[in-house]
Amino acid sequence: MGCIACKSNPKNKIQSNLDLSTDQDRISSHRIIKIKTKDQLSFNPSLFVGLRKGNIEDNYIFEKTIHTGSYGLVRLALNKITSLKRAIKTISKEHIGKDMKLHAQFYSEIDILKQTDHPNIIKLYEFYEDAMYYHLVTEYIPGGELFDYIIKSKMLSEPIAAQFMRQLLSAVAYCHLNNIVHRDLKPENLLIDAQSQEATLKVIDFGLSAFYDSKVNMTKQYGTSYYVAPEVLRRNYNEKCDIWSCGVILYILLSGRPPFNGNSSPEIVRRVQKGEFSFEGPSWDGVTPMAKKLIKRMLDYDPNTRISANEALTDEWIIYNASYITRDENLTQISLWNLKTFRVEQKLQRAVLTYIASQISNKEEIKQLGEAFRDMDTNGDGKLSKEEVLEAFYTLGGNGFSQKDIEDIIRQVDVNNSGYIDYTEFIMATARKESLLCIENLDSAFKAFDEDGSGKISAIELKNVFGKELIATDEVWKEMINEVDENGDGEIDLTEFRAMMTHIFDNRN
Repeated sequence: MGCIACKSNPKNKIQSNLDLSTDQDRISSHRIIKIKTKDQLSFNPSLFVGLRKGNIEDNYIFEKTIHTGSYGLVRLALNKITSLKRAIKTISKEHIGKDMKLHAQFYSEIDILKQTDHPNIIKLYEFYEDAMYYHLVTEYIPGGELFDYIIKSKMLSEPIAAQFMRQLLSAVAYCHLNNIVHRDLKPENLLIDAQSQEATLKVIDFGLSAFYDSKVNMTKQYGTSYYVAPEVLRRNYNEKCDIWSCGVILYILLSGRPPFNGNSSPEIVRRVQKGEFSFEGPSWDGVTPMAKKLIKRMLDYDPNTRISANEALTDEWIIYNASYITRDENLTQISLWNLKTFRVEQKLQRAVLTYIASQISNKEEIKQLGEAFRDMDTNGDGKLSKEEVLEAFYTLGGNGFSQKDIEDIIRQVDVNNSGYIDYTEFIMATARKESLLCIENLDSAFKAFDEDGSGKISAIELKNVFGKELIATDEVWKEMINEVDENGDGEIDLTEFRAMMTHIFDNRN
């Protein structure tokens, strides 16, 4: 255990000039799906994250500044329609200027955040562009930086450190599974939602992140000197650079000081290049050999033998300390029952549920369901497999469930046809009906689909909402409308919309 006496100096940055528009480090994940029939439609939360038209102040009330940096600032804001709090990162166009590298970096962050769907990665809701600024609207994390909490608490036990590291490693494992490398993991980029040891951790700031090709090593230097991996300094690295950064973070959590320290950035870099560290000093006297062993595996100088994020999640130290975490079995039981009873047949119902679950769900309920999701996600990869769902039912006494039963559950919940239950799909299927489908949420969702504000949703509007990623014939969008259009006028009004949604969970208490 230890108190935190250091935070990385913002001057200790290592960045090189590069043209991200041509660099091999960045490989776009964006893909267009061609749809021939309505049955082929699938829905991802990324469908609803897009560039919004108009003045951002028409939709948000700015309350206070959370952070100020060289690029601009982050402010707390209130959505005028939903009354939900959001953090809005405003970037000056003057700062970016005509520099194509900075432009590419900015849009890379948007592209990556659109594709991520994980309880420990900050969520991007939408973004705006006006004459002077770009605005990224993300979830608001009220607890501040993880290290601020540790400084306040003055000490950190191994079970608490493991609880936070498990969340961080889960986010990193998810990123690496999806060919995303963060490249700037550090305490300042880890926020918590409450000043509590039970807090949910969120990884933020994907501005230096990139999609990568697992067969091609990256060559561009990025990072912060305390946390940068030695192979990044050699300009020949892969996703394992993130594991090195995690190892540095764990070292600091347990000792209160970094493994590679110095009075200047060049001095720190020289020590990183050597890769030599020790567990000497009184701060390490009470730390278990298991914890030190994991740190050594994460700070292995050779990235080829360095532990992966998935391997770190199954390390004995993480598993042992997980037993100290209090589980709410009642919450998990309710979540499993809701998974079992989830039934949605119409495509538009699935789309609207995805929108509500990803954009406007109750934050406190999401936090609780996120804990149940993490408990079921035994390998920590940020998605639930058939085996993990089956194991969860067995653990809580559901021995009567067969493999086919689980396959039926996943088929119902898996709205994007990935073969797994993703985080947003889990929220969508397990949230309380009265919370998910309250009048406020339904009306907000209706307005999101009713783009022209006419009071009715047309096939053209559905095409506009989904058409950037889902290319389908006009007949497909008309079929979606016809499933719900009770009066036969070719559009969906608010009454029809509410009726469509409120009957979804009739079999659920």
